[in-house]
Amino acid sequence: MRYLYTLGILCYGLAIKIASLFNIKAKQWIAGRKGIYNSIAEKLSDNQSPIAWFHSSSLGEFEQCRPVIDTFKEKYPDYKIFVTFFSPSGYEVRKNYPKADYVFYLPLDTMANAKKFIDIVNPKIAFFVKYDFWFNYMNVLHQRAIPTILFSSIFRPNQYFFKWYGRWFCRQLNAFSHIFVQNEESKQLLASRGLSSCSVAGDTRFDQVVRIAAMVKRFEKVEAFVGNSRVILGGSTWEPDERFLKNFMDGCTASDVKLVLAPHEIHASHIAYIVKLFGNTCVKYSEIDSVDDLGGKKVLIIDNIGMLSSLYQYAYVAYIGGGFGKGIHNILEALAFGKPVCFGPRYEKFKEAKDIVAMHGGVSISDDDTLTVALSEWLDSTENYMQAAQVCRKYVESNKGTSDKIMNVLTNL
Repeated sequence: MRYLYTLGILCYGLAIKIASLFNIKAKQWIAGRKGIYNSIAEKLSDNQSPIAWFHSSSLGEFEQCRPVIDTFKEKYPDYKIFVTFFSPSGYEVRKNYPKADYVFYLPLDTMANAKKFIDIVNPKIAFFVKYDFWFNYMNVLHQRAIPTILFSSIFRPNQYFFKWYGRWFCRQLNAFSHIFVQNEESKQLLASRGLSSCSVAGDTRFDQVVRIAAMVKRFEKVEAFVGNSRVILGGSTWEPDERFLKNFMDGCTASDVKLVLAPHEIHASHIAYIVKLFGNTCVKYSEIDSVDDLGGKKVLIIDNIGMLSSLYQYAYVAYIGGGFGKGIHNILEALAFGKPVCFGPRYEKFKEAKDIVAMHGGVSISDDDTLTVALSEWLDSTENYMQAAQVCRKYVESNKGTSDKIMNVLTNL
Protein backbone atom coordinates (compact mmCIF):
# COMPACT_ATOMS: atom_id res chain seq x y z
CA MET A 1 0.00 0.00 0.00
CA ARG A 2 2.88 2.36 0.72
CA TYR A 3 4.17 1.83 -2.82
CA LEU A 4 0.75 2.65 -4.25
CA TYR A 5 0.55 5.75 -2.06
CA THR A 6 4.02 6.88 -3.17
CA LEU A 7 3.11 6.23 -6.81
CA GLY A 8 0.08 8.48 -6.34
CA ILE A 9 2.31 11.19 -4.86
CA LEU A 10 4.69 10.95 -7.84
CA CYS A 11 1.76 11.26 -10.25
CA TYR A 12 0.59 14.30 -8.31
CA GLY A 13 4.06 15.85 -8.65
CA LEU A 14 4.02 15.18 -12.38
CA ALA A 15 0.61 16.82 -12.69
CA ILE A 16 1.91 19.95 -10.96
CA LYS A 17 4.89 20.07 -13.34
CA ILE A 18 2.51 20.00 -16.28
CA ALA A 19 0.26 22.60 -14.68
CA SER A 20 3.28 24.86 -14.05
CA LEU A 21 3.43 25.54 -17.78
CA PHE A 22 0.30 27.70 -17.51
CA ASN A 23 -0.49 28.12 -13.78
CA ILE A 24 1.39 30.68 -11.63
CA LYS A 25 0.92 28.88 -8.30
CA ALA A 26 2.04 25.56 -9.77
CA LYS A 27 5.09 27.33 -11.22
CA GLN A 28 5.91 28.76 -7.77
CA TRP A 29 5.43 25.29 -6.25
CA ILE A 30 8.04 23.82 -8.62
CA ALA A 31 10.49 26.74 -8.47
CA GLY A 32 10.43 26.84 -4.67
CA ARG A 33 11.65 23.25 -4.48
CA LYS A 34 14.56 23.50 -6.91
CA GLY A 35 17.85 22.78 -5.17
CA ILE A 36 16.01 22.69 -1.87
CA TYR A 37 18.28 20.16 -0.14
CA ASN A 38 21.40 22.20 -0.86
CA SER A 39 19.63 25.33 0.33
CA ILE A 40 18.55 23.70 3.59
CA ALA A 41 21.99 22.18 4.21
CA GLU A 42 23.65 25.53 3.58
CA LYS A 43 21.33 27.36 5.98
CA LEU A 44 21.84 24.74 8.68
CA SER A 45 25.60 24.35 8.20
CA ASP A 46 26.55 26.34 11.29
CA ASN A 47 23.56 25.45 13.47
CA GLN A 48 24.36 23.82 16.81
CA SER A 49 20.90 24.08 18.37
CA PRO A 50 18.12 21.46 18.49
CA ILE A 51 15.42 21.97 15.88
CA ALA A 52 11.63 21.91 16.23
CA TRP A 53 9.95 21.34 12.87
CA PHE A 54 6.50 22.84 12.23
CA HIS A 55 4.72 21.95 9.01
CA SER A 56 1.67 23.76 7.65
CA SER A 57 -0.13 23.05 4.41
CA SER A 58 -1.02 26.63 3.63
CA LEU A 59 -1.61 30.05 5.13
CA GLY A 60 -4.77 29.13 7.02
CA GLU A 61 -3.11 26.19 8.76
CA PHE A 62 -0.10 28.34 9.59
CA GLU A 63 -2.37 30.75 11.48
CA GLN A 64 -3.25 27.75 13.67
CA CYS A 65 0.45 26.99 14.00
CA ARG A 66 1.59 30.43 15.11
CA PRO A 67 0.41 30.34 18.74
CA VAL A 68 2.04 26.93 19.22
CA ILE A 69 5.31 28.23 17.76
CA ASP A 70 5.16 31.24 20.08
CA THR A 71 4.37 29.17 23.16
CA PHE A 72 6.97 26.53 22.29
CA LYS A 73 9.64 29.20 21.81
CA GLU A 74 8.79 30.74 25.18
CA LYS A 75 9.11 27.38 26.94
CA TYR A 76 12.05 26.01 24.94
CA PRO A 77 14.15 29.06 23.95
CA ASP A 78 17.18 26.95 22.99
CA TYR A 79 15.36 25.41 20.03
CA LYS A 80 15.51 26.73 16.49
CA ILE A 81 12.16 26.89 14.70
CA PHE A 82 12.09 25.23 11.26
CA VAL A 83 8.89 25.91 9.28
CA THR A 84 7.78 24.22 6.07
CA PHE A 85 4.85 24.84 3.75
CA PHE A 86 3.26 22.71 1.08
CA SER A 87 1.50 25.53 -0.75
CA PRO A 88 2.86 28.77 -2.26
CA SER A 89 -0.05 30.68 -0.69
CA GLY A 90 1.49 29.97 2.70
CA TYR A 91 5.18 30.17 1.84
CA GLU A 92 5.05 33.38 -0.17
CA VAL A 93 3.20 35.27 2.58
CA ARG A 94 5.11 33.91 5.60
CA LYS A 95 8.61 33.19 4.26
CA ASN A 96 9.94 36.08 6.35
CA TYR A 97 8.01 35.20 9.50
CA PRO A 98 10.16 36.65 12.32
CA LYS A 99 9.49 33.91 14.88
CA ALA A 100 10.86 31.23 12.52
CA ASP A 101 14.59 30.68 12.10
CA TYR A 102 14.18 28.78 8.83
CA VAL A 103 11.29 28.69 6.32
CA PHE A 104 11.18 26.32 3.33
CA TYR A 105 8.86 24.40 1.06
CA LEU A 106 8.34 20.73 1.93
CA PRO A 107 9.75 18.35 -0.71
CA LEU A 108 7.30 15.89 -2.26
CA ASP A 109 6.33 13.06 0.10
CA THR A 110 8.31 10.10 -1.22
CA MET A 111 10.30 7.77 1.04
CA ALA A 112 13.59 8.94 -0.50
CA ASN A 113 12.70 12.60 -0.02
CA ALA A 114 11.48 12.04 3.53
CA LYS A 115 14.70 10.26 4.56
CA LYS A 116 16.92 12.87 2.92
CA PHE A 117 14.98 15.81 4.37
CA ILE A 118 15.01 14.41 7.91
CA ASP A 119 18.70 13.47 7.59
CA ILE A 120 19.53 17.10 6.84
CA VAL A 121 17.12 18.86 9.21
CA ASN A 122 17.45 16.31 12.04
CA PRO A 123 14.48 17.62 14.03
CA LYS A 124 14.14 16.70 17.70
CA ILE A 125 10.37 17.12 17.50
CA ALA A 126 7.89 17.59 14.66
CA PHE A 127 4.44 19.23 14.51
CA PHE A 128 1.71 18.80 11.90
CA VAL A 129 -1.48 20.88 11.77
CA LYS A 130 -5.07 19.74 11.35
CA TYR A 131 -5.40 17.62 8.16
CA ASP A 132 -1.96 17.70 6.60
CA PHE A 133 -0.97 14.03 6.57
CA TRP A 134 2.21 13.06 4.74
CA PHE A 135 2.54 9.37 5.42
CA ASN A 136 6.13 8.81 4.29
CA TYR A 137 7.41 11.68 6.42
CA MET A 138 5.34 10.38 9.33
CA ASN A 139 6.77 6.89 8.85
CA VAL A 140 10.39 8.05 8.86
CA LEU A 141 9.83 10.20 11.94
CA HIS A 142 8.24 7.21 13.68
CA GLN A 143 11.06 4.86 12.69
CA ARG A 144 13.60 7.27 14.17
CA ALA A 145 11.62 7.74 17.39
CA ILE A 146 11.26 11.48 16.82
CA PRO A 147 8.26 12.79 18.82
CA THR A 148 5.61 13.81 16.29
CA ILE A 149 2.56 15.87 17.22
CA LEU A 150 -0.70 16.49 15.37
CA PHE A 151 -2.84 19.32 16.71
CA SER A 152 -6.08 21.23 16.04
CA SER A 153 -7.39 18.20 14.19
CA ILE A 154 -10.99 17.09 13.68
CA PHE A 155 -12.01 13.59 12.65
CA ARG A 156 -15.41 12.63 11.19
CA PRO A 157 -16.91 9.21 10.44
CA ASN A 158 -17.14 10.00 6.72
CA GLN A 159 -13.38 10.60 6.34
CA TYR A 160 -11.38 8.07 4.35
CA PHE A 161 -9.60 6.87 7.50
CA PHE A 162 -12.80 5.21 8.65
CA LYS A 163 -13.96 3.71 5.37
CA TRP A 164 -13.34 0.05 4.47
CA TYR A 165 -10.59 1.13 2.07
CA GLY A 166 -8.93 3.42 4.62
CA ARG A 167 -7.54 0.90 7.11
CA TRP A 168 -3.94 1.39 5.99
CA PHE A 169 -4.27 5.16 6.28
CA CYS A 170 -5.82 4.87 9.74
CA ARG A 171 -2.92 2.68 10.92
CA GLN A 172 -0.50 5.39 9.81
CA LEU A 173 -1.92 7.67 12.49
CA ASN A 174 -0.02 5.52 15.00
CA ALA A 175 3.08 7.40 13.83
CA PHE A 176 1.95 10.38 15.89
CA SER A 177 3.26 10.43 19.44
CA HIS A 178 0.17 12.39 20.43
CA ILE A 179 -2.88 13.74 18.64
CA PHE A 180 -4.65 16.85 19.92
CA VAL A 181 -8.20 17.07 18.61
CA GLN A 182 -10.80 19.81 18.76
CA ASN A 183 -13.70 17.82 20.20
CA GLU A 184 -14.70 14.73 22.15
CA GLU A 185 -16.30 13.12 19.10
CA SER A 186 -12.92 13.03 17.34
CA LYS A 187 -11.27 11.47 20.38
CA GLN A 188 -13.91 8.76 20.63
CA LEU A 189 -13.67 8.03 16.91
CA LEU A 190 -9.90 7.53 17.15
CA ALA A 191 -10.31 5.42 20.30
CA SER A 192 -12.68 3.13 18.38
CA ARG A 193 -9.74 2.40 16.05
CA GLY A 194 -7.32 1.74 18.89
CA LEU A 195 -5.65 5.16 18.85
CA SER A 196 -5.41 6.12 22.51
CA SER A 197 -2.63 8.75 22.54
CA CYS A 198 -5.13 11.52 22.04
CA SER A 199 -6.37 14.55 23.99
CA VAL A 200 -9.14 17.07 23.48
CA ALA A 201 -7.31 20.41 23.46
CA GLY A 202 -9.45 22.60 21.20
CA ASP A 203 -8.46 24.82 18.32
CA THR A 204 -5.27 26.90 18.46
CA ARG A 205 -6.90 29.55 16.28
CA PHE A 206 -8.65 30.84 19.41
CA ASP A 207 -5.24 31.59 20.95
CA GLN A 208 -4.16 33.31 17.76
CA VAL A 209 -7.18 35.60 17.46
CA VAL A 210 -6.91 36.55 21.13
CA ARG A 211 -3.28 37.59 20.51
CA ILE A 212 -4.27 39.55 17.41
CA ALA A 213 -7.02 41.38 19.29
CA ALA A 214 -4.56 42.26 22.07
CA MET A 215 -2.09 43.75 19.55
CA VAL A 216 -4.63 45.44 17.30
CA LYS A 217 -3.42 48.01 14.77
CA ARG A 218 -5.16 51.34 14.21
CA PHE A 219 -5.86 52.84 10.79
CA GLU A 220 -6.43 56.61 10.71
CA LYS A 221 -8.08 56.65 7.29
CA VAL A 222 -10.55 53.95 8.36
CA GLU A 223 -11.31 55.83 11.57
CA ALA A 224 -11.96 59.00 9.58
CA PHE A 225 -14.40 57.09 7.37
CA VAL A 226 -16.15 55.38 10.30
CA GLY A 227 -16.63 58.44 12.53
CA ASN A 228 -19.67 57.77 14.72
CA SER A 229 -21.24 55.32 12.30
CA ARG A 230 -22.23 51.73 12.88
CA VAL A 231 -20.18 49.66 10.46
CA ILE A 232 -21.07 46.43 8.71
CA LEU A 233 -17.71 44.89 7.88
CA GLY A 234 -17.62 42.45 4.99
CA GLY A 235 -14.57 40.25 5.51
CA SER A 236 -13.11 38.01 2.77
CA THR A 237 -16.11 38.61 0.53
CA TRP A 238 -16.77 37.18 -2.93
CA GLU A 239 -19.14 38.44 -5.63
CA PRO A 240 -22.33 36.80 -4.23
CA ASP A 241 -21.58 38.28 -0.79
CA GLU A 242 -20.99 41.71 -2.26
CA ARG A 243 -24.27 41.64 -4.18
CA PHE A 244 -26.19 40.77 -1.01
CA LEU A 245 -24.50 43.57 0.90
CA LYS A 246 -25.20 46.02 -1.94
CA ASN A 247 -28.90 45.15 -1.86
CA PHE A 248 -28.98 45.54 1.92
CA MET A 249 -27.32 48.96 1.80
CA ASP A 250 -29.76 50.09 -0.90
CA GLY A 251 -32.68 49.23 1.36
CA CYS A 252 -31.17 50.35 4.67
CA THR A 253 -32.93 53.41 6.09
CA ALA A 254 -30.61 53.95 9.08
CA SER A 255 -28.52 57.03 8.33
CA ASP A 256 -25.64 55.99 10.59
CA VAL A 257 -24.87 52.65 8.89
CA LYS A 258 -21.79 52.33 6.69
CA LEU A 259 -20.13 49.39 4.95
CA VAL A 260 -16.44 48.45 4.91
CA LEU A 261 -15.54 45.76 2.37
CA ALA A 262 -12.33 43.74 2.58
CA PRO A 263 -12.73 41.35 -0.38
CA HIS A 264 -10.94 38.02 -0.55
CA GLU A 265 -9.54 38.80 -4.00
CA ILE A 266 -8.04 42.26 -4.53
CA HIS A 267 -6.90 41.97 -8.14
CA ALA A 268 -7.78 44.92 -10.35
CA SER A 269 -10.76 43.32 -12.11
CA HIS A 270 -12.50 42.38 -8.87
CA ILE A 271 -11.96 45.81 -7.30
CA ALA A 272 -13.31 47.37 -10.51
CA TYR A 273 -16.37 45.11 -10.25
CA ILE A 274 -17.03 46.29 -6.67
CA VAL A 275 -16.59 49.95 -7.62
CA LYS A 276 -19.06 49.54 -10.48
CA LEU A 277 -21.48 47.67 -8.19
CA PHE A 278 -21.59 50.41 -5.54
CA GLY A 279 -21.11 53.39 -7.85
CA ASN A 280 -20.37 56.83 -6.44
CA THR A 281 -21.28 55.77 -2.87
CA CYS A 282 -17.90 54.03 -2.47
CA VAL A 283 -14.25 54.99 -2.11
CA LYS A 284 -11.13 52.86 -2.30
CA TYR A 285 -8.77 52.89 0.67
CA SER A 286 -5.80 53.53 -1.62
CA GLU A 287 -7.44 56.70 -2.97
CA ILE A 288 -8.01 58.41 0.38
CA ASP A 289 -5.57 61.29 0.77
CA SER A 290 -7.63 63.52 3.06
CA VAL A 291 -10.95 63.70 4.87
CA ASP A 292 -12.32 65.61 1.88
CA ASP A 293 -12.17 62.39 -0.14
CA LEU A 294 -14.76 60.83 2.20
CA GLY A 295 -17.57 63.32 1.70
CA GLY A 296 -20.88 61.49 1.46
CA LYS A 297 -19.28 58.06 0.98
CA LYS A 298 -21.10 55.12 2.56
CA VAL A 299 -18.84 52.29 1.41
CA LEU A 300 -15.10 51.85 1.92
CA ILE A 301 -13.26 49.27 -0.19
CA ILE A 302 -10.05 47.88 1.32
CA ASP A 303 -7.94 47.23 -1.77
CA ASN A 304 -4.89 45.72 -0.04
CA ILE A 305 -4.07 42.72 2.15
CA GLY A 306 -3.01 42.48 5.77
CA MET A 307 -5.57 44.77 7.42
CA LEU A 308 -8.60 42.55 7.91
CA SER A 309 -7.77 40.97 11.27
CA SER A 310 -7.50 44.43 12.87
CA LEU A 311 -10.40 45.98 10.94
CA TYR A 312 -12.94 44.04 13.00
CA GLN A 313 -12.37 46.50 15.85
CA TYR A 314 -14.36 49.05 13.83
CA ALA A 315 -17.26 46.71 13.07
CA TYR A 316 -20.68 46.79 14.64
CA VAL A 317 -21.58 43.57 12.82
CA ALA A 318 -19.37 41.34 10.65
CA TYR A 319 -20.40 39.61 7.45
CA ILE A 320 -17.97 36.77 6.66
CA GLY A 321 -17.65 35.78 3.01
CA GLY A 322 -17.27 32.46 1.25
CA GLY A 323 -20.50 30.84 2.41
CA PHE A 324 -21.92 30.75 -1.10
CA GLY A 325 -18.80 29.06 -2.47
CA LYS A 326 -16.58 26.33 -1.01
CA GLY A 327 -17.14 27.40 2.58
CA ILE A 328 -16.95 30.37 4.91
CA HIS A 329 -13.73 32.11 5.82
CA ASN A 330 -12.42 32.75 9.33
CA ILE A 331 -15.12 34.02 11.71
CA LEU A 332 -12.97 33.84 14.86
CA GLU A 333 -11.18 37.14 14.22
CA ALA A 334 -14.53 38.92 14.37
CA LEU A 335 -15.72 36.95 17.40
CA ALA A 336 -12.54 37.87 19.31
CA PHE A 337 -13.66 41.50 19.15
CA GLY A 338 -17.14 40.56 20.34
CA LYS A 339 -18.79 41.18 16.97
CA PRO A 340 -21.93 39.25 15.97
CA VAL A 341 -21.46 37.54 12.62
CA CYS A 342 -23.51 36.43 9.64
CA PHE A 343 -22.44 34.27 6.72
CA GLY A 344 -23.71 32.12 3.88
CA PRO A 345 -25.18 28.60 4.07
CA ARG A 346 -22.01 26.54 3.54
CA TYR A 347 -20.64 26.40 7.05
CA GLU A 348 -21.36 22.80 8.08
CA LYS A 349 -17.65 21.85 8.24
CA PHE A 350 -16.81 24.68 10.63
CA LYS A 351 -17.38 23.82 14.28
CA GLU A 352 -17.09 27.41 15.46
CA ALA A 353 -19.77 28.53 12.99
CA LYS A 354 -22.18 25.81 14.09
CA ASP A 355 -21.47 26.66 17.72
CA ILE A 356 -22.05 30.39 17.36
CA VAL A 357 -25.29 29.91 15.40
CA ALA A 358 -26.59 27.56 18.12
CA MET A 359 -25.63 30.14 20.78
CA HIS A 360 -27.34 33.00 18.86
CA GLY A 361 -24.16 34.98 18.33
CA GLY A 362 -24.26 34.38 14.59
CA VAL A 363 -26.76 33.80 11.79
CA SER A 364 -26.57 31.93 8.50
CA ILE A 365 -28.26 33.72 5.60
CA SER A 366 -29.43 32.39 2.25
CA ASP A 367 -30.85 35.41 0.40
CA ASP A 368 -31.57 39.14 0.62
CA ASP A 369 -34.49 38.68 2.99
CA THR A 370 -32.63 36.56 5.54
CA LEU A 371 -29.71 39.00 5.50
CA THR A 372 -32.06 41.94 6.11
CA VAL A 373 -33.74 40.11 9.00
CA ALA A 374 -30.40 39.15 10.59
CA LEU A 375 -28.83 42.59 10.38
CA SER A 376 -32.00 44.42 11.36
CA GLU A 377 -32.29 42.34 14.53
CA TRP A 378 -28.95 43.73 15.70
CA LEU A 379 -29.25 47.22 14.23
CA ASP A 380 -32.77 47.87 15.53
CA SER A 381 -32.45 46.39 19.02
CA THR A 382 -29.61 47.36 21.34
CA GLU A 383 -30.61 44.57 23.72
CA ASN A 384 -30.43 41.89 21.03
CA TYR A 385 -27.13 43.26 19.83
CA MET A 386 -25.52 43.33 23.29
CA GLN A 387 -26.64 39.77 24.01
CA ALA A 388 -25.15 38.50 20.73
CA ALA A 389 -21.91 40.43 21.26
CA GLN A 390 -21.53 38.99 24.77
CA VAL A 391 -22.05 35.46 23.44
CA CYS A 392 -19.24 36.02 20.91
CA ARG A 393 -16.79 37.33 23.52
CA LYS A 394 -17.50 34.54 25.99
CA TYR A 395 -17.20 31.90 23.29
CA VAL A 396 -13.66 32.93 22.38
CA GLU A 397 -12.65 33.42 26.01
CA SER A 398 -13.86 29.96 27.01
CA ASN A 399 -12.00 28.24 24.16
CA LYS A 400 -8.55 29.80 24.44
CA GLY A 401 -5.59 28.05 26.06
CA THR A 402 -5.07 25.20 23.57
CA SER A 403 -1.35 26.01 23.13
CA ASP A 404 -0.76 25.68 26.87
CA LYS A 405 -2.52 22.29 26.91
CA ILE A 406 -0.20 21.10 24.15
CA MET A 407 2.88 22.31 26.01
CA ASN A 408 1.77 20.47 29.17
CA VAL A 409 1.73 17.15 27.30
CA LEU A 410 5.06 17.92 25.61
CA THR A 411 6.70 18.00 29.02
CA ASN A 412 6.03 14.25 29.30
CA LEU A 413 7.28 13.54 25.79
